[in-house]
Amino acid sequence: MAGEFFTIDGPGGVGKSTVTAAVALELRTIGVAVCQTREPSDTPLGLLARNGTDTYRGMAMACLIAADRYAHLDEEIRPALARGETVVCDRYIASSLVLQVLDGVNVDVVWELNRHADMPDVAVILNARTDVIETRLTSRGAHSRYERDPGSTARECAAFREAATFLMAAGVRVLQLDASNEGPAAVASAVVAAVRGPWMKGNS
Repeated sequence: MAGEFFTIDGPGGVGKSTVTAAVALELRTIGVAVCQTREPSDTPLGLLARNGTDTYRGMAMACLIAADRYAHLDEEIRPALARGETVVCDRYIASSLVLQVLDGVNVDVVWELNRHADMPDVAVILNARTDVIETRLTSRGAHSRYERDPGSTARECAAFREAATFLMAAGVRVLQLDASNEGPAAVASAVVAAVRGPWMKGNS
């Protein structure tokens, strides 16, 4: 039986990676076989994208990210789903609809590059107040030029709300959560409760 596919996206500094790890741990605790992964992937292609944000921009970066996504699907995500595992991925298409659009690529072009990718069963989008995220970024430091750009947090927060609307219009089930006042464990529990509960049977 095929497994389920969940993605977790949101602005830099909102806590995606920590929440992804917490979701995977909570699912394993209740007996679910989990494949925890991330994008860009940890393959040579993914590492080129991850480490190349200062080198590649615009359409070049959009194509690089999309290429890594399709390879990631072939090499890790689909095989895990075929084994019946639940895949939890830190960043997916929602991040492309934000970062590549902020990088100057038209949203329709970004969607065309990615629309042939497998859509998740649930696309979780975390967001938070701008001041909360900026405090976290100051504490941990910026990881890329996207986070170093002045005013990037406010733009990303707004863009992720737009990406959620875009994905829902495309028929993707989206769960939006505010991480302003909750720690990663509480947010992860909310994600697990949603994707394992009645919400999956008809709400979006």
